Amino acid sequence: MANSKYEYVKSFELSDALLPHTWIVIRIDGKGFTRFSQAHGFTKPNDEQALRLMNEGARAVFEDLPDVCFGYGVSDEYSFVLKKNSKLYQRRASKLVSIIVSLFSATYVMKWGQYFPGKEIQYAPSFDGRAVCYPSDAILRDYLSWRQVDCHINNQYNTCYWNLVQSGSSPTEAQSLIKGTLADFKNELLHSRFGINYNELPPIFRKGSLIFRRKEETVVKVEDGVPVKRLKSQVVVTHEDLIKDRFWKENPSILGTAGSKKSAS
Repeated sequence: MANSKYEYVKSFELSDALLPHTWIVIRIDGKGFTRFSQAHGFTKPNDEQALRLMNEGARAVFEDLPDVCFGYGVSDEYSFVLKKNSKLYQRRASKLVSIIVSLFSATYVMKWGQYFPGKEIQYAPSFDGRAVCYPSDAILRDYLSWRQVDCHINNQYNTCYWNLVQSGSSPTEAQSLIKGTLADFKNELLHSRFGINYNELPPIFRKGSLIFRRKEETVVKVEDGVPVKRLKSQVVVTHEDLIKDRFWKENPSILGTAGSKKSAS
């Protein structure tokens, strides 16, 4: 493109390249999703279809951006991890955040009818996003562990709260009863008053959703009646513990190492 006298305006653009050789996490959050969930009649404390719709948005991000190597979702938020050596969009924060937020949001709307057939979407949902760099595997894992712990704490509280409200307690009474209580108290409350064993609730509620690529054997053709298999990378969504070492040892390709928290690289 030829230079013009107006090209000087480019000098006002500030560089927003993220630190090199660090894990990039793009976390998106639903804007005003309390009102959105009320307007669309989401089941409380958890709407499984709404959570699976969030996972569809995450899957679209994975399929479009190979540099995204891991994602963790809970409620109306999702965290996407980009590889340490990623040079996607020159690591520009504004580009990465805007691309992921827009792709996720568009998919959420496009897939709405698949998860809520017969229920018209009342207005467009929106998500905000931020980019944060984490310098080591250990700190990245601590970030993801923080999000999963938060998932458990919030879900346990909300399960108690909504069961109390749905059984006749006022919101104020429910909050007063469980405010400041420990996990054992909440577990006992759920069991004694509602017959709910918290540990038997669906793991998607208790653990959130993990999305990543896993190499799995796939039949590619059949020769002389014998199936020929190849290892192919598949995007999978699971609901399991990511805090302990076991998950990372079973999926070393995510971090490119055995995933030990002792690693500082």
